[in-house]
Amino acid sequence: MEDKYNWAGNYRYGSAELLEPESLEEVRDMAVRCSRIRALGSRHSFNGIADTGGSQISLRKLNRVIELDRAQRTVTVEGGIRYGDLCRYLDEQGYALHNLASLPHISVAGAVATATHGSGDRNGGLAVAVRAIELVKADGEIAVLERGKDRDFEGAVVGIGGLGIVTMLTLDVVPAFQISQTVYDELPLSALDGRIDDLFSAAYSVSLFTDWTSPAFNQVWVKRKVAGEGVEAAWAESTEFFGAQPAPVKRHPVPGQSAVNCSEQLGTPGPWYERLPHFRMDFTPSAGHELQSEYFVPRQHALEALRALDGIRERIAPLLFISEVRTIAADEFWMSPCYKQDSVGLHFTWKPDWEGVREALPLIERELAPFGARPHWAKLFTMEPERVQARYERLADFRQLLERYDPEGKFRNAYLDTYIVQQ
Repeated sequence: MEDKYNWAGNYRYGSAELLEPESLEEVRDMAVRCSRIRALGSRHSFNGIADTGGSQISLRKLNRVIELDRAQRTVTVEGGIRYGDLCRYLDEQGYALHNLASLPHISVAGAVATATHGSGDRNGGLAVAVRAIELVKADGEIAVLERGKDRDFEGAVVGIGGLGIVTMLTLDVVPAFQISQTVYDELPLSALDGRIDDLFSAAYSVSLFTDWTSPAFNQVWVKRKVAGEGVEAAWAESTEFFGAQPAPVKRHPVPGQSAVNCSEQLGTPGPWYERLPHFRMDFTPSAGHELQSEYFVPRQHALEALRALDGIRERIAPLLFISEVRTIAADEFWMSPCYKQDSVGLHFTWKPDWEGVREALPLIERELAPFGARPHWAKLFTMEPERVQARYERLADFRQLLERYDPEGKFRNAYLDTYIVQQ
C-alpha cells in the first residue's frame, strides 16, 4: 500500500494490498477473487476495524451522486462519496441531510457502518437517514436492503464492515435550512444541576467542550435553526446561555489551535452544511495528529456520568487536547451504540501518547461501567470483549446475519472476531 496509515497516523494497516475499483463490476470481481477483504473508508478510525491481513478496498473513486428523487425526498449515492461533497450538491438542489458529524471529510458508507453520529436531542445518528443500501457479498452477488421491506435492514445498516462492501446508499433528505452558530465561554459543571435536559434541548445541536482541568466546560457550541420556533427562537434572543457568555471572537475547540479551521460562528446564519460540522471541509479537522475515544451512556445518566469523570479529571487532563459532550437520539440499528436508547456521547480527543492513554482508558471505563457505557466502534477503548458484547441485546441476531451473508468469513478480521464473533 502506498499509505499504510490512518489519517491520524496512530494505526498502521497490515493489509497486503489496497484495491481502488472504478466500477461496480470491479468491486464484484475483487470480492470473489480475494480470500480476505475489508472496505476502507476515509481512514477516520483509530483502531483495527478496517484492517485485514488480506486486501483492503477503497471506494474513493466510486463517489458519484446517482439520483435525487424529489418526489420521494431521497438521494442515492455511491459508497465512496464524502459528506462534504454530497452536502454541497444537495444544498444547490435545495435539500439537506438531517444531521452531520463534526467533520465533513468522512465517507458516507464508512460513517454509516460504524454508527458515526452528529448531535441533537431530536437528531438520530447519520445511519437514521438510510432508506436503502446496496452491498456486494462475498460471492460477488448484490444485495439491496430497504427500510420497511427487508427483515435484515436494521441489522445490516450498521454492519461494521462484516456483511459485504456497501457500494450504494439511498438517504432521506429534507428541505435545505439555515443554521446560526454561537460559541459561549465558561459554563460550570454545577450549572447543569437540574437543568441538563433543558440545556441540551435548547437548540438544534448543543456541544459542551472541556479540557477537564476544572469542573467546568471551556466552551458551549450552540447551533440554532434560523427562523425556528419555540425554545430555539427564545434562546436566540438571549445574550447568555445558562450563565455562559458569548465568545467575542471565533473559537477552536482545542486550546491554541487556529479558529480558521472551524465552521463560522458569532451567530452569523449560513447553510446547514457549513454550520452543523465543527470543522471546514478544506482544512485539517480537529488537532490532526491525535487519538480519539468515545463512550455512549443513556441520556438519563448524563449528569451522573459527567460527575464520575470529574472525579478522575486529574488523570484525564494531562493527556487531553479536548473532550466533547453531546446528545444523540435513539435508533433501531442492532449494533448501534444508540440502539433503542437516547444517548449522550462522551468524546475524548487525546494527545498522541498511547502509553498514557492506554492507562487512562480503564479508569474512564470503570467510572462509566455503572451506566452501561458502550464504546464507539471506530475509536480507542480497552473494555473486555465480553463486556462490550453484553451491551448489545441483538448481538446473537447479528452473528447469524454475518453467518448468512459471509459464511466463509471473507469480510471478518481480528477486530470483528474479538468483539463480535467470539463467545
